[in-house]
Amino acid sequence: MYSKITILTFPPEISQKALVCQLTKKYDLLFNILSARISNKKEGYMVLEISSASKTGFNKGIKFLKDQGVSISSPEHQIYKDEEICTHCGACTAVCPTEALYIKRPEMEVIFDKEKCSVCELCVVTCPTRAMGLFSSKTQEVLV
Repeated sequence: MYSKITILTFPPEISQKALVCQLTKKYDLLFNILSARISNKKEGYMVLEISSASKTGFNKGIKFLKDQGVSISSPEHQIYKDEEICTHCGACTAVCPTEALYIKRPEMEVIFDKEKCSVCELCVVTCPTRAMGLFSSKTQEVLV
């Protein structure tokens, strides 16, 4: 199974079209909406995890979206957790929309599952000890 987190940006003139559902119907792709802001007649975005049985099927679905006028990009950074400074307070778990951050019980330890992370950055701004941060995939540097 091929899977990738993808950022879709919809121009205002196509924001009301049901394009994403066509990924399943026409291209047999599965998608999980990790984050979205879509309004009628306004630019919008969606962060999707798109899965396919093959990379070829994935590429066909992406080509369809591009042909419709959707801009496609990949997250340029990743979230990381600094285990040394994390106090396991759980503040990040309260804001994580994908449950990539959760509390392991009975240990009461905050666990970070990178595979579920949508890179929304809510944990970065919420963490009181700054144990959650951004890492650039391009430059391999810590950003925050």
